[in-house]
Amino acid sequence: MQVILIKYVDNLGAINDLVTVKNGYARNYLIPQKFAVEASPSNLKQLEEKLKVKAKKEATMLAEINKVTEVLKASPVKLTAKTGTSNKIFGSITSLQIARAIREQKGYDIDRKHIAIVEEVKELGTYKATIDFGNGTVTEIDFEVVGE
Repeated sequence: MQVILIKYVDNLGAINDLVTVKNGYARNYLIPQKFAVEASPSNLKQLEEKLKVKAKKEATMLAEINKVTEVLKASPVKLTAKTGTSNKIFGSITSLQIARAIREQKGYDIDRKHIAIVEEVKELGTYKATIDFGNGTVTEIDFEVVGE
């Protein structure tokens, strides 16, 4: 019997997967537990529409991510830090400071948890950070640390 999974089921499949299982397993476990629905023609049409909407949503999100990436790569984000006499900064630069600078300078609100600094920042100069947008898209940006 073919069923459409509504929830993730171990060793069977993910949401919206069309799988073939034995009749008893489908009728006695999957369908009563609301893990799956029978693959009737109307349910298959609904699945097809869901997948179309999901694909369109992902395409618009990917276009928005590409736009944000272009803006972030256009010029480095500038951060200010207090420094000593030998260009060493007091403390270090964190992902929270980078997220705030991106919000102020570029106008995009990126969660600090998605930003990873490639190397430790202890002196003035230009450094790199990576931003993981969560859908497999990772981009590398430059940021510049200048003295106050």
